Amino acid sequence: MERHKRQPRAWQRMLSGRRLDLLDPTPLDIEIEDIAHGLAFVARWNGQTIGDFPFSVAEHSLLVEDIFSRANPGIPVRWRLAALLHDAPEYVIGDMISPVKAAVGPGYGALDERLTAAIHLRFGLPAQLPAAIKKEIKRADRLSAWLEAVQIAGFTREEANRFFGTPDEATVRGLTIRLRAPVDVRADFVARHAALLGSPS
Repeated sequence: MERHKRQPRAWQRMLSGRRLDLLDPTPLDIEIEDIAHGLAFVARWNGQTIGDFPFSVAEHSLLVEDIFSRANPGIPVRWRLAALLHDAPEYVIGDMISPVKAAVGPGYGALDERLTAAIHLRFGLPAQLPAAIKKEIKRADRLSAWLEAVQIAGFTREEANRFFGTPDEATVRGLTIRLRAPVDVRADFVARHAALLGSPS
């Protein structure tokens, strides 16, 4: 008789006390404070950026939401919230640079999609965003990546143009990367989330 094989643990305990099942996440186990805390401590670019603080995914998310909103004036608040949360799954699975994601294979993408759907449902968004919204968020995401690459990650403008596309100069004018302590970024992320939830749709 075969002995029962114990399944590997697939959940993570959050500081809120929630236990999030990474393989089968439910909206009930997702809290914005956990997301903000995790993202504020996840470094973009594997930490290979200048300055005394890492450029966190939380800071990146705030920048992407700002760029998205500027590029789409008058767009419903729910889609601005979607832009803020576009990398939210990374609070538990981390931020992998594109070459690593490619090496890991489709498993990472499937995990990301399940977490994204649960996060969206938790905050009143559709599990899957409309294609046009996803495209606009991706555009803002790439522009943020271009700014980060040039300002803090050591890329030349030519390199950044090659990898992330050449931005419209008017769009990037005045946008400056900020490097701040995680505690400050975490607070701003939570505050921005609350402001968007409290805004008229």
